[in-house]
Amino acid sequence: MMEICICDDEKELRKSLSKIIKTELQLQGIPCRIREFDSGSALLEGLEEEDGDILFLDIKMKSLNGIDTATQLRKISPHIVIIFITAYPDFVFQGYEVRAFRYILKPYREDKIREILGLAVEESRRMEEQFYYIKQKGQLLRLPLKEILYFKSDRKKVTAVTVKGQEVFYARLSDIEAELPTGFIRIHNRYLVNLSHVSRIGNTFCLCGEEQLPVSRACRQELAAAFARKLLHS
Repeated sequence: MMEICICDDEKELRKSLSKIIKTELQLQGIPCRIREFDSGSALLEGLEEEDGDILFLDIKMKSLNGIDTATQLRKISPHIVIIFITAYPDFVFQGYEVRAFRYILKPYREDKIREILGLAVEESRRMEEQFYYIKQKGQLLRLPLKEILYFKSDRKKVTAVTVKGQEVFYARLSDIEAELPTGFIRIHNRYLVNLSHVSRIGNTFCLCGEEQLPVSRACRQELAAAFARKLLHS
């Protein structure tokens, strides 16, 4: 489901924008949930509890303006697609500092909203492919694929070890293996590694990050072939 957020202190604009977005996504057959916020502080609080995919953010707001809101937002939601809404073209250049995706100038046209929404959906889906999602304590947690070192299975629990730490969740390693893109390889019935972080292999082990992990006899040949391909194309 696509999570859309609208942040503007003008209620009528929020309602109008929400209606256009909902209608367009329904026509495209894309399930969505639209959340409205009337201030930057309310948005930050809401997204800290539950992340979003696409954000329509007004620049000129009372108290916390859109630029300052986006600056703080990037610390808790670095991957959300931000579309600024503004009547002031001069603010456009400031948006690059917070990686704004597009701008919509007020008064906006419906066809422009639909056009930019379509592009934002494509961008959001492209970014989604760069993550692995795990369910933890009833919430979805997004792990950047490039930061994952390996997955370790311990009965019904799996530990995702990343460059930043560890996340434990309930899953089967075989299901994770089926969901991951090329580049992740099974080295043991309990281990699944990100080949891009493997720097050395032996008959019974591989070095993943700074850790030495066990390699089973059944997985040895496939790992050696995959590692050779990696070296050949690096």
